[in-house]
Amino acid sequence: MSDTIMKISKLSKSYGAKRVLENVSFEIEKGKIYGFIGENGAGKTTAIRAITGLSHVTDGKVELFGRSDKKGLEEGRKKIGCLVEKPILALNKTAKDNLMSQQLLYGKEDAAKADKILKRVGLGDVKDKKVGDFSLGMKQRLGIALALINDPELLILDEPVNGLDPMGMVAVRELLISLCKDDGITIVISSHILAELYQLATDYIIISHGHIISTLSKEELDDLCTTHIVMETEHNDEALRVLNSSGISTIDQDEDSIRIYDKVDTSDVARLMYDNRILITHLTKHERTLEEYYIELLGRGA
Repeated sequence: MSDTIMKISKLSKSYGAKRVLENVSFEIEKGKIYGFIGENGAGKTTAIRAITGLSHVTDGKVELFGRSDKKGLEEGRKKIGCLVEKPILALNKTAKDNLMSQQLLYGKEDAAKADKILKRVGLGDVKDKKVGDFSLGMKQRLGIALALINDPELLILDEPVNGLDPMGMVAVRELLISLCKDDGITIVISSHILAELYQLATDYIIISHGHIISTLSKEELDDLCTTHIVMETEHNDEALRVLNSSGISTIDQDEDSIRIYDKVDTSDVARLMYDNRILITHLTKHERTLEEYYIELLGRGA
């Protein structure tokens, strides 16, 4: 059985003469956390609204849990929890009252379940507190609680950490990782805070100007972001000879250091120098951040 729970094929969306999405295609597999990355206006929210049925698509196909027909999409969307942009909360009501009201949309009224979800998102101790007195981070966690009310298999969150302070980001990050690992919920997170996504996502979908420009796993990203090894030794000329004789050939150097661009680990280089009695005075792996890779990718796309 396929692990793919959502498949987007050649999705396009226009508002009048303006094309916002153009032939967008990607897949979401069960049990992962996807970072949906793009600049403001890239098409992230438009794609999310199309997936969740909040807006119609101009062209293309959305498939949810193996079905793309109208009834199948309706059933599939019942398995999705969604928080688009910011949660809609009744500030004059308690956290529990907000969840009870959300349950009514699904024809249910289960106080015990509301308590359980609030505890799950770390709001169990403040369930009877007015939401108007909540911090921004608490409101975001309550928004996630509202998205969990229908026991979703797929959770789609649009900018869930936007505006949060560092502690708020950590709390939401830990919650989302736990929801994926412990509750088995697949998560798609749209965000422009790339440093946070790097600590959270297992896979990445990068969109720019309505086009998907890259899809990759965390492992693939790490390989791409490891650009080269920088080494300094007491005898750089001899070190170069040893590297070349061992088959490491993509090398550059300046007056003080050697840069190695071959796919080789620092421990292998260190062992090679040790075996040839060459003293290393400096050895480090230079890596790009997700933000640097993203900016470079946008530059190539332009």
